[in-house]
Parts: sequence; structure tokens; C-alpha cells
Amino acid sequence: MIILVVTGIAWRGVDSLRSNLATIGGLGLGGARDGAVDILLVGIDSRTDAHGNALSPSELASLHAGDEVASNTDTIILIRVPNDGSSATAISIPRDAYVDVPGLGMSKINAAFGATREIERQELVEEGESESEADKEATQAGREALIKSVADLTGITVDHYVEIGLLGFVLLTDAVGGVDVCLNAPVNEPLSGANFPAGEQTLNGSEALSFVRQRHGLPRGDLDRIVRQQVFMASLVQKVLSANTLTNPGRLNQLSSAVQRSVVLDSDWDIIDFVTQLQDLAGGNVTFETIPVVDINGMTTAGESIVRVDPDAVRKYVAGVVGQEPTESDTDTVPTTMPNIDMSSFIVDVVNDSNINGLAASVGQTLVSEGFDLGSIGNNTGASVARTTVFANQSDSEAAQAVSVTLGGLPITADPSLDSEEVRVVLAGDYRTSSGGASTPGNIANPGTSPTPVEPGPAITAGEPGPHCVN
Repeated sequence: MIILVVTGIAWRGVDSLRSNLATIGGLGLGGARDGAVDILLVGIDSRTDAHGNALSPSELASLHAGDEVASNTDTIILIRVPNDGSSATAISIPRDAYVDVPGLGMSKINAAFGATREIERQELVEEGESESEADKEATQAGREALIKSVADLTGITVDHYVEIGLLGFVLLTDAVGGVDVCLNAPVNEPLSGANFPAGEQTLNGSEALSFVRQRHGLPRGDLDRIVRQQVFMASLVQKVLSANTLTNPGRLNQLSSAVQRSVVLDSDWDIIDFVTQLQDLAGGNVTFETIPVVDINGMTTAGESIVRVDPDAVRKYVAGVVGQEPTESDTDTVPTTMPNIDMSSFIVDVVNDSNINGLAASVGQTLVSEGFDLGSIGNNTGASVARTTVFANQSDSEAAQAVSVTLGGLPITADPSLDSEEVRVVLAGDYRTSSGGASTPGNIANPGTSPTPVEPGPAITAGEPGPHCVN
């Protein structure tokens, strides 16, 4: 949980915390020494505690989450802490962001964990694994898929993993004596249990969970819920850093107990050593951001509601927020003018890396109608791509530029393994041909309607006086 990451001062002397935390290993984390620790914080829609124990009837009732067993990731936040521990930046990712998920293709990012887990579990059970062992291995696969999806989308290597269940919001809020929030207007939404007046108020644990889970009835849906989560966490950080909490042994013990019951960490992370680096961290140095969104009202060709994002724009935004150079994929060429070149002087291979049947054949027909010479057509058997891409021996290949412009302006990436007379188009789920045969990359949502883009709002800091009023 974020208070564990950004309020390490509260954990000095709590030696039992290290030995009693739930941990997991083998997630393939780290590997990039970039001057900071990057932590993926995931909120899981679970009905158990961090150790897999069933919740009591009263605890279940406090969740307002119904009886359905789920393993969706309703909160996905990438937290970056410089090695000197002087600040923390938390970047939220909408749960419905439509991204490339390893093994699934284009999907909502919150399905990376849940869908991967269920597919893997079914396969393991069919192979003869016990239910308990299959569940354990499948959960691991789901976590790995989510970590990889977030890294691919943001361009940031995940160093550590933190997972918190629904119960955690309740326990942590109650441990600090409630969290202050402010609403612009009253709300009464029965699905989440949110029923609050307008204005400033202090929420207990159960109320806080309803506050951060409400999505229906909000002007911007999931994006407004993200803002609620951010102001809740900012207020929680303030409360933990307050003298009333830090000097109260009872509060600190309650916080420690809440973390032990609700938080799962990767086993390679010595959290006690890490938080000692954060002793000088002040609330004002904890900032909350949200990635840019291309369309909050997107829809797939199958009619699934999604949030469309541009991976390039996300990586550039994240790089700017964390003070990092853009990744290589950010510098891929996207040409705008057609070069003067003989279309028959090179071969174009087209492969489908999406779950859209017949997409490669359709795009191949478009290229043939424009005078290109086709090579192979089929499904992608190489590395999966996060977006539709044209590959060529060199990024400035005129042949690749011609293909890119013809298909609506696709990014070009250099692949030295290709011959100089060869161009390869790898089609991801962000590509859809229009009825007229021309192509519109990324136009998978609401055909015939205008997208609803959302620029990142102003950053929220934990040092703001009083609670930040939200929808």
C-alpha cells in the first residue's frame, strides 16, 4: 500500500513487520538501474486477506462488494521513488485502458491479471494439477502478465510489486482514525454503497472503500474514480504523517496489523531497509498523476467498453513526469508524406497479431490495390507488438515509409534481420480498416463518432491544505 511506500518513518522499530508480511517471488522484477525504485501498486477485488484466509461475515459486509468471487485489478498505480528518497510520484492507469497483454493480445489492462489467471488455472487443472496448486501457479502468471503490461505501456521497468485487497482500504483507514475527503456534490450510488453529502467529511474504513470504488454516476466514470483514489491516498498520507499518528503506539500497531493482513509484497524487497530511506519524506513531496487518455468512451468492434490510450503518448508523458529520457519506441518514425518509389521494387509481408479474424488478408488487399507486391500473409509467429507497426531493415526506409503512409501513418521500427527489399507489417488490435478500404490505425472505437480525449489533470499532492474537493 502507498502508505507503506511513502511513510516509512512510521515503521521504524516495527521489527515484526518484516517476518509477518505476505510475500511472493519469481515475478521477473527489476533489471533497470535508472536512479529510482519503481513500484507497481495493485488493488485486487478479492474476498480473502493477504494470506489467503477467508474474511469474516462482518468484514465481507463492510466491503459492499457482493458475493461474487473476483480477481480483477481495480487499482493500478506505478510509484516512482528516487534513490535518495526525497519524493514519490504515483501514476494511475485506468483499469479499462486497452493495451497489449502478453498471451491475450489487446485487452483491458485490468484483465491482464484476472483473465490470464483464469486461463492458466483451467489449463493446469485439465493437465491434472490440484485445484490449490493450479490456483497458486495461475495467480503468479496473472501477476507476471500485469507487470509486463504496465512496463510495456509506460516504458518503466517495475522493480517491486505491492498488492492490496479490498479489506486493506477498510483496515488502513480505520487504523488512522478515518480519512478526510470533500465532495463537490452529494452522491447516492447503491452498487458501491457510496451515500455521502456534499462538502468535507471524515470517512471510516467501510465508507472509504465505497468512496474509492464508486464509478457509476460520475461524470467521467473511471477517471473520476481514479481522482477519488488519489485524493484518498493523499489524505491518508497526511494522516499517517501527522503527529497524532506517529506518536501514538496504538495507531502504529493497528497500522502494522492492517498491513500484515492486507498487503502482499515481492519477496526480493526488504521493505524495512527501503522505508528507512524515506525518513525525510514530507507529504508535499508525494504527487499523484494520471496517464493521458485518447478516448474515455471507446468501444471495441465486439462492443466492449474501453478506455483508449496511445502507448507512445503514455510513455512520453511518464518519461516527462519522472524526468527520464523517452524509450526507443518513443522515437519510432511516423512519416507524413509519400516517397516517390516503385511499389513493385520490394515485398511486403503482412501478419496478424490481433484477435481480429481476417485482418491481415484485408490489409493485404488494400496494399495490392495500391500497387504493392505482397509476400506472406498470415498470423504473427514472432514477438508480439503493443501497437500496429511497420518493420524494415532501416527506420528511414522509403519502402517502409510508403507502406506506412498508405496505411494511415503507422510507426516504423528498424529490424536489421530483414532484407533491404523487405517490409513487414505487424497488425495489433489497435488497427481497423474502414469501409472504404483505406485504413485508420487505432480506430477501434466508436466508428463514425468523435473520440473523447482526456488530458491529464493537475497533479494532486499530499501536502495540499485540507482535502481536495472532487466529483
